[in-house]
Amino acid sequence: MKEKILQLKGVSKKFGGEYVLKDISFSLSEGESLGILGKSGSGKSVLIHVIRGFRGYEPDEGNIIYSVSACNSCYWLDIPSKDGEKCPRCGKRLEYREVDIWKTDDRKLFYNLRKRIGIMLQRTFALYGEKSAFENVVEALSSLDMYNGDIILNRAMELLKIVNMNHRALTPARDLSGGEKQRIILARQLALDPIMLLLDEPTGTLDPHNTQLIVEILRNFVKGKKAMILTSHFPEIIQELSNRVIWLEKGRIESEGEPQRIVLEKFGLPERKKISIEVISKNEIINLKNVKKYYYSITRGIVKAVDGVSLTVNEGEIFGILGPSGSGKTTLSRIIAGITEPTEGEVLVRVGDEWIDMKQPGPLGRGRATPYIGILHQEFSLYPYRSVLYNLTDSIGLNLPAEFAKLRAIDILTGIGFSEKEAEALLKKNADELSEGEKHRVALAQVMIREPRILILDEPSGTMNPITKREVAESLVKIKREFGTTIIIVSHDMDFALMTCERAALMLNGKILHIGDTEEIVKRLVELRAEVIGVPLDMIKAASEKEREISIEKSEITGG
Repeated sequence: MKEKILQLKGVSKKFGGEYVLKDISFSLSEGESLGILGKSGSGKSVLIHVIRGFRGYEPDEGNIIYSVSACNSCYWLDIPSKDGEKCPRCGKRLEYREVDIWKTDDRKLFYNLRKRIGIMLQRTFALYGEKSAFENVVEALSSLDMYNGDIILNRAMELLKIVNMNHRALTPARDLSGGEKQRIILARQLALDPIMLLLDEPTGTLDPHNTQLIVEILRNFVKGKKAMILTSHFPEIIQELSNRVIWLEKGRIESEGEPQRIVLEKFGLPERKKISIEVISKNEIINLKNVKKYYYSITRGIVKAVDGVSLTVNEGEIFGILGPSGSGKTTLSRIIAGITEPTEGEVLVRVGDEWIDMKQPGPLGRGRATPYIGILHQEFSLYPYRSVLYNLTDSIGLNLPAEFAKLRAIDILTGIGFSEKEAEALLKKNADELSEGEKHRVALAQVMIREPRILILDEPSGTMNPITKREVAESLVKIKREFGTTIIIVSHDMDFALMTCERAALMLNGKILHIGDTEEIVKRLVELRAEVIGVPLDMIKAASEKEREISIEKSEITGG
């Protein structure tokens, strides 16, 4: 039989003399999830605050009673069915207790009970802004006063992987997007191993893929005999996660029952709606408007390296800038990276939810964005007689604890295509022992370990044989999938662009001639080459097809 963990008995709450909650009664057992539905202003968020024990939300009437197993020595609290078991913190016996959270005289018990109730509030991101995502989770684990250093480091990385944020482990919380912050909040709450989770719109700022991820995490949380209460404007989320639903109307429970029935009554949905994860984000991360870069040359006069370029790049896509040598591709990529300042125009790059003007110098201007833009030059270099681990950490100034440095390096290497066993073996090798394909992927890892949001690759396939080209193309597609990184490939290699890029821009004489599907842009580039060099188009196409025969089709790499 499941133990009750929470009981509300006749709870009412007034603000300004008006009832916002009236006579609310229900109970919640271990392993049960309760969904709260209702229109805006129905009292959902107020009810969450009252249950958690927030200051200023003490009910005017009624009782909120928690059933717990408590340690009378260290005040550790656990689910009620653990009565009689050993306290995980001090080893004493846990004893069953009922606590009226608003009426107990034991203030230490009150505060410890609140700590054991996890909460995620709508668009409230209580994080240490200057500390990294990893440090924020470590802080939560350290507050339990139960684990030593190595266990905390490993558990923190495990939690970041669970919420799909290991690729942002070193990023300061202030530079995360709203959805990313929400996932770090959840990781912190899971770190505390709460007896119950209170969730107010837990997926409100998430894309469909991460919504499905969070749904699975929360479902597993409840399976562990924990309890959960959640509110959402999305009825499909309530159906996915709730065993039972209450409908609030002007602060009162108007109806209660099985999720599908309540949703059908209130929303008229004919059937349980499965969450879609096939939607591709169209959030822009780069926006260029009429960008120009002019040079003066004694022999050539005014050189228009970039001449009125406007384009946008979406977050998480692989975008190609294609064109013949001297077309302005590299200059444009350096402008995006903040290395070269444009003569004219607007260059905006998004960091988290903030748009940064790359023309503005200093730490409040492009200095905010450049740490999140990684560049892999065609002529990359590694320290040949130092280990791969050294090349990935110490050589680029990453000052990390030894154990965490190894964890982070393995995480990045597996993210770009190596197996965990291969990654561990690779870390011990010197760079000069690697194959060309391995060196290129380690160079990629060296850029990726800094957690760039935007990765720029300048002629990445210039000297590659077909096998290495395939390996690197597979790594780039995996980076996009695993880390959500936006990748810009600057190249004249049509095959490599077809393998990797979803969209591309065709550039000539500093101008963008076309932007569109990569196959369309490559076709136009072939036609352009024929026109420029005066060779019949069918000969150019035949040469291109011959070159592609020794390569791999894009669909084989991307699975498309």
